[in-house]
Amino acid sequence: MRCMGRMPSAPGDEKPRNETEHERLDRQLMELLQGFRVAVTGVQVLFAFLLTVPFAVGFRDVDDGGRALYYVALLGAALASICFIAPVTQHRILFRLGQKSLLIRRANRFGICGAVALAVSITAATALIMETLLSDAAAAVGGAVIAALCAWAWFVQPLLSRRAVLAARNGSGGGSRDGGLGAAEPPARAPAEGSGAASRATAPERDDP
Repeated sequence: MRCMGRMPSAPGDEKPRNETEHERLDRQLMELLQGFRVAVTGVQVLFAFLLTVPFAVGFRDVDDGGRALYYVALLGAALASICFIAPVTQHRILFRLGQKSLLIRRANRFGICGAVALAVSITAATALIMETLLSDAAAAVGGAVIAALCAWAWFVQPLLSRRAVLAARNGSGGGSRDGGLGAAEPPARAPAEGSGAASRATAPERDDP
């Protein structure tokens, strides 16, 4: 018996969604905003912790190297917060102007920049704590491990998967559906004539409140 919900057997062989252009943009924007909600929560916790560090009694005993790590971590968390909040703010300002495709491209770039800044902040904060509690050598090793894990899990692994998918599509003659970071997917298939989706496709784009 065939298993329901089976994963694709080859990279990039998922069937295209039967949705209109507006439905596709709505879905992509909602997926991005959901991801930002998860990321912002972690950034806020880290940023709040870093803001309280200078007021701790033991901060005066931190050496120059530790203070440099603290400033890097603080600036990284601040930059990550800006990047993750920017798409939400721009969505409010561009509300009902039919600019969802532009917002999706910008949000994707902001998300990548925010992830880089967050990785730097996490690495520096971890190194700072390990230097204060253990030693400089432990801080160097711990920071290197955290940086390597962030680089692999957040950037290297998905980029390798992306490369494999694009290579499989090009090899099958289908071409690339997403040739660059931040590029939107191609237009969805037109719905069958007379269906309810056809009337939605001709309606003007309308953002959710």
